[in-house]
Amino acid sequence: MVSYYFMQKMQTVIPKLPLVLLLKPFLLSLFFSILFLTLLSSQTPRHPKSTTASAGSDLRIRPGYTTYESYIHHQLNKTLNPRLRKIWTTRDWDRKVRVFTAFFANLTRRNLLSNSSKSLCIGARVGQEVSALRRVGVSDSIGVDLVPHPPLVVGGDFHALPFANETFEFEFSNVFDHALYPEKFVGEIERTMKGGGICALHVSINKRGDKYSANDLFSVGPLVELFKESELVEVRPVDGFGLDTEVVFRKKIIHQ
Repeated sequence: MVSYYFMQKMQTVIPKLPLVLLLKPFLLSLFFSILFLTLLSSQTPRHPKSTTASAGSDLRIRPGYTTYESYIHHQLNKTLNPRLRKIWTTRDWDRKVRVFTAFFANLTRRNLLSNSSKSLCIGARVGQEVSALRRVGVSDSIGVDLVPHPPLVVGGDFHALPFANETFEFEFSNVFDHALYPEKFVGEIERTMKGGGICALHVSINKRGDKYSANDLFSVGPLVELFKESELVEVRPVDGFGLDTEVVFRKKIIHQ
């Protein structure tokens, strides 16, 4: 369709060109290239943006998802990959539990997590984070992911968590980059967290995520803006499976 329209257009344009242009291949090539690109762009389908970014250009939503269903389908390609799930539950299991245990023990030493904290791990896949929490003594802990993995992980979408308001005292996630709607992701954390509760996020600031990431974060600024009901407690570097920054928030206590 494009080539036919293009040829018709050329038949009407070429005779009108000055003879001198016909003798200059470079100029003709440039003219035809510009016209072709103009015609092609006019026929390219335009898809609506999936969401908006916060804090200027420091949080960018990746393009390419025409519907929310296409986004979920893309995420499930990784989550349901049988090879990856076998790796996560076998040779990767002990290593990840050990690293997460060190992270949570550190939070405990800083009085940001206690054994009595009712805890949630968001985007927990097969539950290494939950196992680590229980190992450090946080027995009342559960994970949530698109695909359940009993008994450690229940099924649910982190854009609409399947828990009641103010359920948890501690929430952890290292999948912020997978959120297509960052404002909903953070909103669900704040909705389900009790006043005074702690949220610890592991994010990547200095390195871009893989092909399953739905956004790219370039500073902590957008997170501070998104956590409207919480205050920033601290930011520190970490080395956690490709993620380089730990950001901790405390939900404000609203006095009635």
